[in-house]
Amino acid sequence: MENAALLKAIIENAIDGIITIDDRGKVETINPAACNLFGYTPVEVIGNNINMLMPPPYKEHHDGYLNRYQHTGDPHIIGIGREVTGLRKDGSMFPFRLGVSEVQYSGRKIYNGFIHDLSREKEAEEKLKEYAIHLEELVEQRTLSLKETVKALQQAKEEVSLSLEKEKELGQLKSRFVSMASHEFRTPLSAIQLSASLIEKYAQGFESPNISKHIAKIKNAVGNLTTILNDFLSLEKLEAGKVEATFSRFDLVKLGEEIAEEMQVVAKQNQSIIYQHTGVTSIINLDQNLLKNCIFNLVSNAIKYSGENTFIEFNTEINDETCIITVKDNGIGIPEPDQKHLFEAFFRAHNTGNIPGTGLGLNIVARYTNLMNGKVDFKSSLKQGTIFTISFPIQ
Repeated sequence: MENAALLKAIIENAIDGIITIDDRGKVETINPAACNLFGYTPVEVIGNNINMLMPPPYKEHHDGYLNRYQHTGDPHIIGIGREVTGLRKDGSMFPFRLGVSEVQYSGRKIYNGFIHDLSREKEAEEKLKEYAIHLEELVEQRTLSLKETVKALQQAKEEVSLSLEKEKELGQLKSRFVSMASHEFRTPLSAIQLSASLIEKYAQGFESPNISKHIAKIKNAVGNLTTILNDFLSLEKLEAGKVEATFSRFDLVKLGEEIAEEMQVVAKQNQSIIYQHTGVTSIINLDQNLLKNCIFNLVSNAIKYSGENTFIEFNTEINDETCIITVKDNGIGIPEPDQKHLFEAFFRAHNTGNIPGTGLGLNIVARYTNLMNGKVDFKSSLKQGTIFTISFPIQ
């Protein structure tokens, strides 16, 4: 009796539905879980054919299946289990897994059905399918978007390639133009310079200050134009990557003396260029042409921006670690807001006024110095002038 009560308690409290039928398909017992699944009370089900819980076409086929099994012994579901569909009292259907076993009890056959509701599992499967479909749609959209992006990138690449090709052609055209302009302008400028010198020579007998004054203006204008051409040609070569430093050993003092002598000729009235060297040696390993161009630019600027009756200090120094070149003027100085832009191409300080210039000289100096692994520094004051320093490590 105790075992029977325990078995009944287990069946009554089972999570899955449990139904027993006789060999004719009549329901003998149904537990509360099965009643909840199908929406019936035990009284409504017990004694009726089990097919009342089945939707068509399973309902019509069930009795034939049961009879066939009893005559042939061929199981279609008994002892195997499968997914089937149940019919609730309200007409709705739900999926469940059905396991059927055959029991011999008191000389007769009883069939036990164990019902496990699959509604949640099926809902989860449907959601997964929906997610999978949604994911496929997203992948398809992203793939399409990616294809469009790749196509756009390819088009952009072609446009950039075309732009680069055009830019290359324009660069070559600019290079040819600058070279041609330099050559074509230099010839008449040389002729003007020569003619001015001849006029000066032939006019010496007239002793006219006006003639000398205007000849000086012509020579000065020719010099300015020549400087502009040289600056543009140097910049073009730098931009094209045609300038490389060629290091060689040379006498820095000899170069400094030559530069001071040459620049003294073009200095203003009573301007004096004072050159001094410090150090026990004067031999340095740099690119002589690039260095000469740098010093010429700095001394030329010192002359240009300093007044008459002034001194321009040009110093060189070689110690154990560094070669230092300094050019100091007593000129107009550089306004502090302009100093950060000083080495930019085509930039000129706001206080230069009518003083001629291209704004390229210091940019070229900085780039030439960099090619020789050096650096450029400066200090400037509107009252005390400007000091430029170029320094190179001793190699």
